[in-house]
Formats: sequence, structure tokens, C-alpha cells
Amino acid sequence: MSWLFAGNITHHDSGDNHAVVLPGEVNLMTAGAGICHSEVSTQSTTVLHGVQLWTVLPDSARHGQRHFDHYAPEFVELDGARALVFMGSLFGQTSPIPTFTPLVGAEIRLQPGATVHIDVDPTFEHGLLVDEGPVELEGVTVNRRELAYTGVGETQLTLHNPGDASARVIFIGGEPFAEDIVMWWNFIGRTHDEVAQYRREWEEHSERFGETHGYISHDPDGLARLPAPTFPNSRLRPRVNPEPVARPEMRIES
Repeated sequence: MSWLFAGNITHHDSGDNHAVVLPGEVNLMTAGAGICHSEVSTQSTTVLHGVQLWTVLPDSARHGQRHFDHYAPEFVELDGARALVFMGSLFGQTSPIPTFTPLVGAEIRLQPGATVHIDVDPTFEHGLLVDEGPVELEGVTVNRRELAYTGVGETQLTLHNPGDASARVIFIGGEPFAEDIVMWWNFIGRTHDEVAQYRREWEEHSERFGETHGYISHDPDGLARLPAPTFPNSRLRPRVNPEPVARPEMRIES
């Protein structure tokens, strides 16, 4: 999912979905068993600014059909802040965008000096990405381009804008994902052999991924499809899933 703050993107994918991605609107592409797509900024776009978010499909859903969902949320007005809830439920608003594991996501804009209390699901872990800030999360300063993490167990989190300018954050969360995954390039599988097979099928232009119609390549070599990198000689191993941290501990990563 590309969530934009500025600029527009033209989207095409092999599910025959075609859309213009606009700031403040959800355009969620679900790969299912496989998909290919293009995202290119429009000719009128001089500044492209936003975030791209990926989620992993659970084993029960990862062999399903590819599809595309669009939603333009309305602002939720808060005391000194406003929010766009693009996934899950928050601030009394629920996004209709389907998810395959319990998730939540919102853009929150805070006025100078504003404090917002967020009621959260205690089974979720949460992340806070600061786009314009700094912002304080539970009294801890999170600077621009930093991601703050809070673990499971909390029912409420407090945000505060200590500055004299408005702040903007992306707030995300969900139940800790317990399945082991192997991720390499744009492929997510469960084993080395599975990912190797995906790479072979991609290079063979397999029906697993389909074909994107409407994309005009600007590659100087005339490539209309990005080739996969050379596969490593070593064995790919699943990522280690750490136990979710329980509050009051909190990690901040740049």
C-alpha cells in the first residue's frame, strides 16, 4: 500500500486494476498467490512524498486471488488533532479495507501543543512513524523519520506535540505475526525452495504473476519488466520472530 502525503501515482497491476493513487486515499493491492504491478508518478507530480506499507499474508490466505481495494476515508476530528483511519478501527471509525490478520493504520495530524489519547487493542503491538515532528509517545521523544515501537499489553497510548508547528505521524499496529517467513527481493515465502521457485516463475513470465497492461516503460534499455537479481548461493533462512515486547519498555529506531 502506498499512502501519499503529496504527489500522485498511476497504478497498474496484473489483476487488470488501474488507478491514480492520491494523497489521503487507500489503494491496497493484495498479491494472493502472485501479482505484478507498476507505480509511476504522474507527469504533473513534482514532489512525491509518502510511505509504502507491506503486510504478510498468513498461510491460510497466501494462495488466494489477487485483488485491489480503494477507500477514501473522512477525517476524524479530535481535540487539537485530526486523523484518517485507513485500516482497521480507531477513534470510532472503521475502514472497510479487508485484512487477513487484525491490523490498524491511521495518519494523525497534531496541532502545536496538542495531546491525543488513543484507545488501543491490548493484543496489538504498535509502531509510530514521525513524518513531521518531533512527537512524544508516552513521554518519549520520537524525532522526524524515526519509528517508535510499543509492545502488547496497553489499552491506551498518549501522543503529544511539544513543538510550535503541526506534526504528522503514521500510526500502525496489529497482532504479532507468529508464522516464520522467508523474504528475498519482492518474494515472500516460507522456505528457501519456495522462494527459488517464485524467482524461476518470475523470470519465465509465469501466469502466477500475470502481465501488467497499461504500463509505459521509460527504461533506457527498453526493459518493460524488472528482472530478478541473481539468486544467492547460500540457503535463505526464515526470519526470527522475536517475542513481542511488553510495556513499559519501548524501542526507538531511526
